[in-house]
Amino acid sequence: MTQQQRTQVVIIGAGPSGSVAAALLHQQQIDVIVLEKSTFPRFSIGESLLPACMEVIEQAKMLDAVTAAGFQFKDGAAFRYQDKYTTFDFNDKFTAGPATTYQVQRGQFDKVLADEAVTQGVEIRYEHAVEAIECLESKSVLTVTGANKKSYTLEADFVLDASGFGRVLPRLLALEKPSHLPPRKAIFCHVTDHINAEKCSVDYDRNKILISVHPHSADVWYWLIPFSNGTCSLGVVAPPQWLADYGDDSLAVLKQLVNEEPGLATILAAAEYPIKAATIEGYSANVTQLATSNYALLGNAGEFLDPVFSSGVTIAMKSAQLAANVLTRSFAGEKVDWQCDYAQPLMLGVDTFRTYVEGWYSGELQRVIFHPNPDRKIKQMICAILAGYAWDTNNPFVTQSQRRLAVVAALCAE
Repeated sequence: MTQQQRTQVVIIGAGPSGSVAAALLHQQQIDVIVLEKSTFPRFSIGESLLPACMEVIEQAKMLDAVTAAGFQFKDGAAFRYQDKYTTFDFNDKFTAGPATTYQVQRGQFDKVLADEAVTQGVEIRYEHAVEAIECLESKSVLTVTGANKKSYTLEADFVLDASGFGRVLPRLLALEKPSHLPPRKAIFCHVTDHINAEKCSVDYDRNKILISVHPHSADVWYWLIPFSNGTCSLGVVAPPQWLADYGDDSLAVLKQLVNEEPGLATILAAAEYPIKAATIEGYSANVTQLATSNYALLGNAGEFLDPVFSSGVTIAMKSAQLAANVLTRSFAGEKVDWQCDYAQPLMLGVDTFRTYVEGWYSGELQRVIFHPNPDRKIKQMICAILAGYAWDTNNPFVTQSQRRLAVVAALCAE
């Protein structure tokens, strides 16, 4: 006989969206249990935060813990393509709000957030995996396997899926829907970088993420995310068929591609590489619905676009903030509409990011970014989106993202 338990809210996953949502709900005296299938720290990519995250981190009362962790300071983004190099300083942006953030090793960062949630009084059950869910009229019943390999049932008024790429509810409830974004593959690792910016013969700023474009293939790009301990996250993203010509040794392919981009090769000339590199392919994902009266999908559990603008953690935290607000109102007796109150507001920012992801690969956004004489106001508006403020409806590059980008790209082409 399985043991049955009950709580108001179950959160699947203790990553950024799960820990933040749990803390926000706990602040409102809502009972919450977080189920995390792994133990922390554990490796994850998505290591470059955006300044918009800091507002949510502060609201969750986790800012002091994050600041004390000693992560790499970040104040903008840099882009390089052939002999062109440009930067976006997040202090010079259209939208008000935090202008700086951090580059983080996600294993450590996620543990900081989770530990802080526990300190605040949240219960996190590590090595507890959700095996099944039954959605009933006014509650859901989850079948969970605990760390002792014994099963139990957990009844909840509401379930938040913060499982990220694990996508627990989309898998269990057949919510998966193909992404319309073309499939891409990433090869990545952490390197001991030995970068000396003062002696480097090309422009480099450790306080910014560096996005480099392959000199002969504009839809192939690299990320270089510096950490405070002298290492960097290094990755390349390309169409799988394009990478196939380079062979099966992922680390050798990554090194070869770094050498093909002269600026990156110069910056990483003294870098020490690990024994192997990791890969992830076909990561863009979507779902048939983001929320019902039983559950809501947070962050990557709902939709993941592309890593090019580091939007993943920002979308995750924004979804946690929105969902916690709707749940707080619901438990207070207000009538809520999860489509109008959660899904639509969340998708405003997701669709904004989507415009610029698609614009990056079509070449429109690259023409704007690398234009030698940008209009300052337009750059400030785009900078705000790169800083994560994709929900600012005062920004016309949010509310009219496709039309505005197309017009500016056409002007830059002329």
